[in-house]
Amino acid sequence: MSALDDAANSGLASPSEAHRLDEAALARWMAANVERFRGPLNVSKFKGGQSNPTYRLQSADGVYVLRRKPPGPLVSGAHAVDREARVQDALSQVGFPVARIHGYCADTSVIGSEFYVMQLVEGRIFWDATFPDVSGEQRPSYFYAMCDVIAQLHSIDPTSIGLGDYGKPGSYFSRQISRWSRQYQEDPDAGRDANMDRLVKELPERIPQNEEIAIVHGDFRCDNLIFHPREPRVIAVLDWELSTLGHPLADFAYHAMMYRMPPHIVAGLAAADLAALNIPSEAEYIERYCRATGRETIPDWHFYVAFNFFRLAAIMHGIAGRALRGTASSTQAIERGKTFPELAALAVCALENLS
Repeated sequence: MSALDDAANSGLASPSEAHRLDEAALARWMAANVERFRGPLNVSKFKGGQSNPTYRLQSADGVYVLRRKPPGPLVSGAHAVDREARVQDALSQVGFPVARIHGYCADTSVIGSEFYVMQLVEGRIFWDATFPDVSGEQRPSYFYAMCDVIAQLHSIDPTSIGLGDYGKPGSYFSRQISRWSRQYQEDPDAGRDANMDRLVKELPERIPQNEEIAIVHGDFRCDNLIFHPREPRVIAVLDWELSTLGHPLADFAYHAMMYRMPPHIVAGLAAADLAALNIPSEAEYIERYCRATGRETIPDWHFYVAFNFFRLAAIMHGIAGRALRGTASSTQAIERGKTFPELAALAVCALENLS
């Protein structure tokens, strides 16, 4: 099982004191801003979610989901719940599978931070990338459902849905490498790593000379998807905090990185017998994406993989820092932070395949 296993990350818990909400103030806001809302509220916190705390809101008229910024000091530009709400609202207008947004609140006096409220989507979440609860016969259909949805996302014209200004155009890799390098370097609490220092230096020198722009999710994994309760169909894509306008091949390579990811870090297939499980190979998966997006091949594949291991290493480094400062939103944050050096090493391995 992955470190993101069902028992540790699914289900509900009572919020800690730091994550408790002012339920009366929240109910007043919802009565004024959410159509058909009727109190009272009963609030519980989802166990998963390392970055933006996520809550289940039981009310007299149904169930909602709330995501908020975490308490405590935050890295500048991180935890942008306003962007999460905006992109999901825009994508829902063209039939892309996301939860419906009921409202966004910028007023930090309501519960202590910005937040938004969205639809609760009922379905299946797979925390293990081998999809152990699915029959071998059906497993390829679940994998190709994931592939088709990310291809669908990358095929949407951002301008046509009001997201033409959702990110800076061009120089995506330069900007991203700079951003994550800076976040790594400016957070000393989690320590330094020789592989990470090498990546900060060498990745900018290896960037492919091709520019593409698409809406990118930024954290597209099986455990950020809700599948239909019985069918191999994605009915909602979750966790849009890292979304922006960026390079679609960076986004796809992050998703396909599951083939090289050790399962104890996040949902990965590095130790899996793909043939025995009837899971499409990495090459078959890439071919499916290429067909869906009108490509013949993906040159520089190893760069995209190296970049994504580096990026995930930087994210885990940030989680480690927040855990040490006591502001991480999940009890699993300390364990996740410990994976930072291993991810940096995997990024270097991929980078060396470029030589």
